[in-house]
Amino acid sequence: MPASPSTARAINDRLALGLLQREGPLTANQLKQLTGLSRPSVADLVERLQGSGLITVVGEAGAQRRGPNARLYGIVADRAHLAALDVRTGGLSVVVTDLLGAVLAEASLPIGGDTGTEPAVERAVALVERTAHEGGARRLHTVGIGAPGLIDPASGELRDTTSLPAWHRRLAGALQERLPARVLVENETNLAARAEQREGAARDRDTFVLLWLGEGVGAAVVLDGALRRGASGGTGEIGFLPVPGTASLPSATGCDGGFHSLACAAALRELGAEHGLLEPGESAADVLGRAVATGHGGYLDAAADRIAVGAAAMAAILDPGCVVLGGELGRAGGDALAARVGERVTAMSPLRTEVRASTLGGSAVLAGALLAAREAAQEELFGPGR
Repeated sequence: MPASPSTARAINDRLALGLLQREGPLTANQLKQLTGLSRPSVADLVERLQGSGLITVVGEAGAQRRGPNARLYGIVADRAHLAALDVRTGGLSVVVTDLLGAVLAEASLPIGGDTGTEPAVERAVALVERTAHEGGARRLHTVGIGAPGLIDPASGELRDTTSLPAWHRRLAGALQERLPARVLVENETNLAARAEQREGAARDRDTFVLLWLGEGVGAAVVLDGALRRGASGGTGEIGFLPVPGTASLPSATGCDGGFHSLACAAALRELGAEHGLLEPGESAADVLGRAVATGHGGYLDAAADRIAVGAAAMAAILDPGCVVLGGELGRAGGDALAARVGERVTAMSPLRTEVRASTLGGSAVLAGALLAAREAAQEELFGPGR
């Protein structure tokens, strides 16, 4: 059945807003060419969108052109302000942006393990409020949070796990109460995969696995363009994967003895000490970076041996065609580490699997949280029911 006039108008408005979001400011004539709509239809939608406070005139197309078509229309960036949070065991980072993603303010805050739950939540919420104020955002429309742990697919909430600080689970509710804003919570690795697909190493892939290598290890699975979470939200909990080369087996309450024990930051830092690479106070990323810079093949080979066990397991089960080594360690190891892991996966699996280094590293979580917040806010503001 043909769309009703109101539905057709909503579709046209959304099409125009999508073009303005992707392409930047456009003239009415450019909107006509890109949408295929008639001149009167474009004039109508421009008037509607201006009346809704979603677009405005931001300039002119050129000094040689005059008249209505020479005006450049752009999305009103401060129509909504957004925040993205990267929540870690030892603290959090926050960035505040406008509707188009331009950064207005950012900050980080360490939260020690001896901080009580309520004080930790208060400090985290205060940081978000302070950063929003510094960025000129009187009210936040949507907040995206990336956190370690399992997200309950039914409730969308961070599940209770013994290994994570209790303030992680309280934070979303506290933000919802204090701001108020729409608050979204997602597993950090899933958000990193979203960012790598949109802006990073997997831009050309609709099926891939992101293998997160940091203080913990995990994986995000994207198949045919869709992020897969599993029955309980636990798809990609590869840290619990039983593997050879460890002294024990993982348990339901801890991943020690699993792939985590081979490839987490602490394990690769200890490996650096064994190879005489570790300097006092250095992180595993520091060790990896120096190994790459100095061409220390022994350490890189040993690290690749460990990481390839998990990568090959994901390849054998999912056949993703591509594994991205993400997180701080994936970025630090770069192409040198990815190439070595790729060689080992090829030797262990008959399924052709390309291994790539992350181009975003640890910043992918914030980038993914911001993408989630932007898409949710634009869905509401640009939707037919606006």
